[in-house]
Amino acid sequence: MEFNNPSDIVKTLTFGDSAKDQIMQGVEKLSNAVKSTLGASGKCVIYEDSLGNPVITKDGVTVAESVVLLHPVENIGATLIKQAARNTVKEAGDGTTTSTVLANSLLKIANKDLDEKKIRELKEGILSGANKVKIYLDKTSIAVKGEMLRNVAIISCNNDKSLGTKIGEAYEKVGKNGIVLMEQSDSNETYVDFVEGVQFDSGLKSPHLITDKDKRTAVLSDPHVLIVSSPIPNIRKIQSVLEHVIKTKRSLLIIAEVEQQPFATLLSNKVKGNIKVNIVAPPGFGPTRQQTLEDLALLTGATIINEELGDDLDLIDPAVLGEATKSVTDDKTTVIQTVDDIDVTERIKEVNNKIEKETNAFFKKKLEQRLSMLTGKVGLIYVGADSEVELKEKKDRVEDALHATKAAYKEGIVAGGGIALLNAANSIKPKNKGEEVLLESIKSPYYTILDNAGIIEIKKPSGKNRGIDVRNGKEVNMIKAGIIDPVLVTKSALKNAVSVVATIISADCVISNKRLV
Repeated sequence: MEFNNPSDIVKTLTFGDSAKDQIMQGVEKLSNAVKSTLGASGKCVIYEDSLGNPVITKDGVTVAESVVLLHPVENIGATLIKQAARNTVKEAGDGTTTSTVLANSLLKIANKDLDEKKIRELKEGILSGANKVKIYLDKTSIAVKGEMLRNVAIISCNNDKSLGTKIGEAYEKVGKNGIVLMEQSDSNETYVDFVEGVQFDSGLKSPHLITDKDKRTAVLSDPHVLIVSSPIPNIRKIQSVLEHVIKTKRSLLIIAEVEQQPFATLLSNKVKGNIKVNIVAPPGFGPTRQQTLEDLALLTGATIINEELGDDLDLIDPAVLGEATKSVTDDKTTVIQTVDDIDVTERIKEVNNKIEKETNAFFKKKLEQRLSMLTGKVGLIYVGADSEVELKEKKDRVEDALHATKAAYKEGIVAGGGIALLNAANSIKPKNKGEEVLLESIKSPYYTILDNAGIIEIKKPSGKNRGIDVRNGKEVNMIKAGIIDPVLVTKSALKNAVSVVATIISADCVISNKRLV
């Protein structure tokens, strides 16, 4: 074989048991680094960043992302678990450590009984067992109420009562359909503020639009808002608007279908620093899209431009532009903090009347989404600290708590401290070896939490929702004690752990890049 292409890389092949053993070693190393952060008695991890600076964190996914192993096959094992953690945080915002601990435990137990002839049956059993656990969690979940919501936030903040209470109260005030975001405080104090705002389903169109690399979001401060319901075919069509924005040194949020040529031009100028711009697609489709755009226009004070209805893009006047205090766009959604003096009372009445008269379930749901958007508020958690190191660690905790609290609002909560999974393991009767393996492995978060607390004598809880409060070592009703987990987080952690382990146990060959040491 000739290597004529400079991009060709020499590979090392590892087969069979050797491959699986090395992958497991990588999984074990990553899990050991991450699992110490699990639970109320979880420890901090100090790692060195790319510049050699020490960083302190208790965030599982941050710890995982910092780990790169020298051994190529071990590193592949660690990377596979990282993917499970990433998927968990993407779906539920929390649960990365639980997902890692579950994956490691499941892989270890599965490997003990791994028969090459029965790998398929083992995988099927693990998957069916995971499905039974999910059903059990859904059946035992409890809808959150005021105090419970605050407890979720407190736990997710690593039992920081003051911080967790602020987050819980913020969600209570904005309601189930509201939004809570994190900002950096100008002082060392942490406090909550509220502004008018709206969230809609339209995410990032390009990574080049990202302004906050840590959060992978596109953020604009004090932007003008341009709403166009017809496609923008070339840059000349919006030239007057762009000139106005550049002249006034404002940023610009474009809500429109922008075709390839003008999109590329805008990206190029954004990257060069000529203009601060973000582009999002109009949310929805058909009549729903038009109605949503009308609501956004009302909330921002913009005028909708539509060439199909006779408007001339070439003659756009800056007067058609709306305004916002801030806009934040992530992979899936855009949040606009609107100015305070917009009166939407009549529009809310109009939508409410339509909801009462609508009989079609689909259209009724869309109307309710519009109502949520019109009545939405945005809670802002301003995080402050005495040092950069403390601020980074505190922001990680707040980020986890925000996602966990939102997840709890969405699907309810279950007993925390690993008890929900322990109860599932003790309540479900396995029908095959794969289900046995799965049910045994899901006990691991409970044991890990106790181990992190230094509790050596482990007793089986005496009843439903009862477990050990690691802060005092006593058995309590976990729900009443406020030791709870969002069911969405627990289900997501389980799903992603099972997914990556099912892949690993069926692998027989690992092809890795050859290290030149």
